[in-house]
Amino acid sequence: MRKAVNKLLGPLGYRLVKASDTSIGSRGHVLHSYVKDDGSFDYDRYRAVQEAGNKRKLQHVWVVEENVRKLSDYIREVVGTPRFGLCHGTRRGMEQAWFRKYLDCEVLGTEISETAEDFPYTIQWDFHEVKEEWLDAVDFIYSNSFDHSYDPEKCLNAWMSCVREGGVCILEHGEAHGPEGTSELDPFGADLVQLTYLITRWGKGRYGVRELLRGEAPKPGMPAAHHIVIQRFPERG
Repeated sequence: MRKAVNKLLGPLGYRLVKASDTSIGSRGHVLHSYVKDDGSFDYDRYRAVQEAGNKRKLQHVWVVEENVRKLSDYIREVVGTPRFGLCHGTRRGMEQAWFRKYLDCEVLGTEISETAEDFPYTIQWDFHEVKEEWLDAVDFIYSNSFDHSYDPEKCLNAWMSCVREGGVCILEHGEAHGPEGTSELDPFGADLVQLTYLITRWGKGRYGVRELLRGEAPKPGMPAAHHIVIQRFPERG
């Protein structure tokens, strides 16, 4: 019955899911689950939803150039002169273009959709995975798409395995990134305080929140965005 209903609802942008498809971790964060009828993880569904959402919202740009300019100054101050950065979940690729402009270094963006090939300095890639050449080799990572992760702990650990000691990962957190903003397209949502707690727990002493920076709102009339600066700590001897 559910498959038949979904076949009818699909073209309208809706989908009937089991109650277990959305799991609430706490009052401060929510994680949507992609579950097959047998209870296993439905990666194909996740990827299909992300690719469709990318194409549907391809003209939308949420990153703010002024925020990138200020973050570039911050990165240079904290990390030093960077040589290589990554931006994850970049859609049209504006963030890597602006980081390249202000930092004058190599910056690549990742995007799960095949549309990645349409934009400069962008590769088609699932940001939960890691290229071997990225390990311990990235000066900074930036993303405003962390809410698109199906497993935020796995995702952040993958990103921080790429960040070199002393390097930073900067997550943009806005109004839409809270628990109320979750959906099948944006599966993870956490309020700002809860997310800083989760990052500390996931880091297990390997990385942690350095500070919070206030940024410009992504759209007029929206609350200001925050940037969570996560720094990789030196290895313990």
